[in-house]
Amino acid sequence: MTENPEFEPVIDLHSDQFLMSQALRQAQNAYLAEEVPIGAVIVRDGSIIARAFNQVETLKDATAHAEMLSLTQAQEAVGDWRLTDCDLYVTKEPCPMCAGAILHCRIRRVIFGCGDEKGGAAGGFINLLEQPTLNHSSLITAGVLEEECKTILKHFFAEARAKQKGVSGEN
Repeated sequence: MTENPEFEPVIDLHSDQFLMSQALRQAQNAYLAEEVPIGAVIVRDGSIIARAFNQVETLKDATAHAEMLSLTQAQEAVGDWRLTDCDLYVTKEPCPMCAGAILHCRIRRVIFGCGDEKGGAAGGFINLLEQPTLNHSSLITAGVLEEECKTILKHFFAEARAKQKGVSGEN
């Protein structure tokens, strides 16, 4: 059977954009739960094996970032803490805590939406993921669906500020 470009799929289910859109769906879940809207998915052999969103407030756990929760799920799915053949898609650049966990799990590649110049550890204020002195590094792809990832965060924080003004204005 010859390939006919006329019948190629409209959506490439393995593209960075499609997989980041899946992370954005998780960010939307966080938004609806009134959590900072960051979502993550982990992919192995072309399949999503973990999906998570921030749950810091819900779980009352400062470590319940989307990346950390997805790493735990992926380790359970793989049956090992080493995730050397896995890629992490996350809507915002990982923080130092998450970058450390990503390195320890040996994630092959980190793809993120929007950067964080104040707190990002994948090139924002520091790049832990490509630190030559560490025993592992992850490839980085930045800026995938960047505007969409920025927009959901901007809306969330604008609403949070408006709510805060409403509460403080009523006293």
